[in-house]
Amino acid sequence: PAIQEIVKEVTAKYPAEDLITRRDVVSGEISQHLTTRLAKYDLIVNDINIVNFKFSEAFNQSIEAKQVAQQQALKAENDLRRIEIEAKQKIAQAQAEAESLRLKKQEVTPELVQLKQIEVQEKALEKWNGVLPSVTGGATPFVDIQSLTK
Repeated sequence: PAIQEIVKEVTAKYPAEDLITRRDVVSGEISQHLTTRLAKYDLIVNDINIVNFKFSEAFNQSIEAKQVAQQQALKAENDLRRIEIEAKQKIAQAQAEAESLRLKKQEVTPELVQLKQIEVQEKALEKWNGVLPSVTGGATPFVDIQSLTK
């Protein structure tokens, strides 16, 4: 009876999860109490081994549910961190693109635009086989004839 009493007394101090994870501490405390209690009967306690704790099925399920909930919470936190990092990356990329466009805009002058138009027209003339298209798709002619005649 002394053994049962001490085991119940010591295990009642710990939450069920701690009984499993801190088994060595629990067994040390049980051993200490038993040694003290049984010494008056000239009994010596050499060692205490806790082989297994048995809990009710409902309690086991609640422990498992708690572990699952903790894992899901950790996953949600990690997902949130990942989303925040991805958002920061997108913002940084957008800022870099905006800065790039701003710098390019500073370089654009009316003369540069005119030069690019001339280059495009020259390429078109190089590819042109001398035959005018029979159908056009818009209001802009294939070759700006007015600019060539000036």
